[in-house]
Amino acid sequence: MNKSKVEKVNFYSNILNKEMSMLVYLPESYDIFTPLPVLYFLHGRSGNENIMLELNINIKADEMIKSGEIKPMIIVCPRIENSRGLNSSLICKEVSDSTDNNRSINLGMYEDYFIKEVVPTIDKTFNTIKDKKGRYVGGVSAGGYIALHNSLRHQYMFSKVGGHMPALELKLEDEDKPYFKDMEIWEKYDPINIARNNNISSHIAVYLDAGDRDEGKFYEGCSILHKILKEKGINSQNHVFSGNHSIKYIQSNIEKYLKFYGC
Repeated sequence: MNKSKVEKVNFYSNILNKEMSMLVYLPESYDIFTPLPVLYFLHGRSGNENIMLELNINIKADEMIKSGEIKPMIIVCPRIENSRGLNSSLICKEVSDSTDNNRSINLGMYEDYFIKEVVPTIDKTFNTIKDKKGRYVGGVSAGGYIALHNSLRHQYMFSKVGGHMPALELKLEDEDKPYFKDMEIWEKYDPINIARNNNISSHIAVYLDAGDRDEGKFYEGCSILHKILKEKGINSQNHVFSGNHSIKYIQSNIEKYLKFYGC
């Protein structure tokens, strides 16, 4: 019986015009399964595809698949950079964060990169269920924001979405202004605004959560988004767990997330 494995997939992004990479978890006996569902799990600001290993997602998935708590699935952690997953510039470039000189902001066509390159590359390379019912997306912090806006803007793509301490700002913060040329772009990508002003497919399940001591108070945005989705008849759940806005918070809840995606 083949053991599970984590593969690194390097590829050239024609949209971003540079090399990118992702880590892909393949469950035990992947080769003998029929096509499997795929979870795209997105890192936060200043993170990368190594969130797979930092959170031991592969190890937790092994344990939960073996115990029967979740069904076998492929898990993909792509590199999104510090982009917020936006189509923010036709030319891919780095600019300095005016509030923190030690961090760069990545501008480029990152929404197109994820939807038009990352997902098709995975479907072409691995034995996946190649439609909405077998495709899920989630993420932490800025990655949660990316997961939410991608799933709401491309409702034909994903059947489950998770925003885990998602960076749902109720107003545009100064540190994030470089991403948005004007308020129209901010509103275009704001998950709360998208949900409020558009029809949302009932064929999507939503999982929101944040810590009760989250420094960004992202539990407030989660509560607002959850209320809007419930009013529209969407299968949405919202949780406030104990903790701060931290990797430790995510680590303490990763099994809950995998159960949501894998059941």
